[in-house]
Amino acid sequence: MEKVLVTGGCGFIGSHIAEQLLKENYRVSILDNLTTGHRSNIDGLPIDFYEQDITKPEVIDVIKSIDPDYIVHLAAQVSVAESVSDFLNDENINIRGSLHIIKAAGECNVKKIVFASSAAVYGNPDYLPVDTRHQTNPGSPYGLTKLTVENYLKLAYDLYGTEYCILRYSNVYGPRQDAKGEGGVVSIFSDLLTSGKAPVIFGDGEQSRDFIYVGDVASANVKALKAQSNVCLNVSNGFSITVNELFTEMKKATNSDLSPIYQDERPGDIRHSTLCNEETKKILNWEPKMPLAEGLEKTISYYKKEMNT
Repeated sequence: MEKVLVTGGCGFIGSHIAEQLLKENYRVSILDNLTTGHRSNIDGLPIDFYEQDITKPEVIDVIKSIDPDYIVHLAAQVSVAESVSDFLNDENINIRGSLHIIKAAGECNVKKIVFASSAAVYGNPDYLPVDTRHQTNPGSPYGLTKLTVENYLKLAYDLYGTEYCILRYSNVYGPRQDAKGEGGVVSIFSDLLTSGKAPVIFGDGEQSRDFIYVGDVASANVKALKAQSNVCLNVSNGFSITVNELFTEMKKATNSDLSPIYQDERPGDIRHSTLCNEETKKILNWEPKMPLAEGLEKTISYYKKEMNT
């Protein structure tokens, strides 16, 4: 049975990937410092858990003791706003921490690192939908750190032969999500609307995003383990809606009569984002399956249940 280490595996996306890996009969280890991840996300799963911080050099020896066949690297600082206010912390976690993972992978001779990157590496796009040939021009420290790690992975392959697959996520949403990250608007709206509170929309709400359900992202990560190596792919739905349209959809789903509160747009936010996923479908033999309306219903249902418990 092949072993997969998921860094950040107690988090929103990581816990869904861990579940999917178990269904595909991998042995799963999770490494997480529980800063934003929660042990409750993996309760009852037959996994090996290590409470470790990727920014600490000793994490290298921990990974060597696990001796995984593959690493899915998600552990990160994921807030664009926080990266703008504290880019030293952003660099420490997203770059220094990732270098510890890459070094450990090389010393363990892992078969592949699957790296969670982001649409943020593109910055404000010159055209839509954005394919992976689009220039990279990050508008936030968060996007810059993700792009930097991508380049380190390419260099690590050239120097040490460590294979990789870079997955650039669009706006991921779904059950277990917290309010941080690019897709966090869905969790924020879900939480507030189910609690009877009006959410804030930054800017005019006409900014658009490409939302993808977390289960589809988990599936892409699992398929990436055995698919073509040394590639960079977009993981997205391939279409976008505005934040105003998203609010209207979620307002209907929660039977709410609330109106949003509009505030100034935030620095570092991208105006429009849609990622082309045609290459991803071919290389991974994958496609997103969750319709947005159904995914939103599942997410809202999760937050209603959380509120009641």
